[in-house]
Amino acid sequence: MSETAAQTTEVLQVDCRTCGAELVFEEHLRSKNCPYCASPNIVERPASPDRPTPALAVGFGVDRERAGEIARRWLKSRGPFAHSGLGEGKVEEMRGIYLPAYLYSASASAAYRAEIGEEYTVTETYTDANGKTQTRIKTKTEWRTLHGTRDSWESEILVSASKGLPNSELEAVEPFDLRTLRRYAPGVIAGWLSEDPSIDPETCLVGARQETLERLEDEVYHFLPGDSQRSVDVRVSLEEEEIELALLPIWVLAVRFAEDREPLRLIINGQTGRTTGKVPLSAIKIMLAVFLVVGAITLFALWKSSGVMR
Repeated sequence: MSETAAQTTEVLQVDCRTCGAELVFEEHLRSKNCPYCASPNIVERPASPDRPTPALAVGFGVDRERAGEIARRWLKSRGPFAHSGLGEGKVEEMRGIYLPAYLYSASASAAYRAEIGEEYTVTETYTDANGKTQTRIKTKTEWRTLHGTRDSWESEILVSASKGLPNSELEAVEPFDLRTLRRYAPGVIAGWLSEDPSIDPETCLVGARQETLERLEDEVYHFLPGDSQRSVDVRVSLEEEEIELALLPIWVLAVRFAEDREPLRLIINGQTGRTTGKVPLSAIKIMLAVFLVVGAITLFALWKSSGVMR
């Protein structure tokens, strides 16, 4: 520990290592800057099964200024049906935080069975309504059964360990370049907010397995030959599973775009700049677009019917 803890409960009180001011570390926070002297302070909570010590970390590559620029570009490019105030939205709060996530890998074996369809054409002779003999080309499908096994090493599967940022939001800003992973040390997170996991490893392990199964099923579907497939059955077994706690760089922004609406939350990948957020739509713009389309269809129908009548 780089500071002296005054108590060992979930909320910790420590003395700033630079100015001596008393700091309060809320539950799940591992680091924060002193509000008096701005120096970074870190606490090392005792490891537990539900809250292990981080093993790995990915460093920030997007600083505060660039994150703000990325947010402004994102807000101005949300399409014609976005709320009109979005383009002029103001960032009310911006926090760079190290998000806890579990990095999962496993040896996988996917046994599959499917019916593969191969298309071919034949020329058919038939008699039309006038009694004349005609020919036509028809496409048919020949089906055959295919089965086999694909073995692979699945890695770089990340699952959020934070209740504050669900896995769906993390997936929306992936991928991270995990070639830059480094072993965790307190100095890596100095100067940044860092969160401890608030979701236990077993829950994250279940999510990681499900994500792995979905990935493997998708890979098998793309691997299967033929023009079409049906009755596809994929059964996956996972062995040599490994799961490690990693810290990922994330920018979290609150954007005020209207006085009568809640701020919009933006999530930015602190390494790549990839951004996600739930775009607020304008009901008026959508209704106007519907009226215009309906009006155009009605006018076209009237024009067509008047032409037929003439």
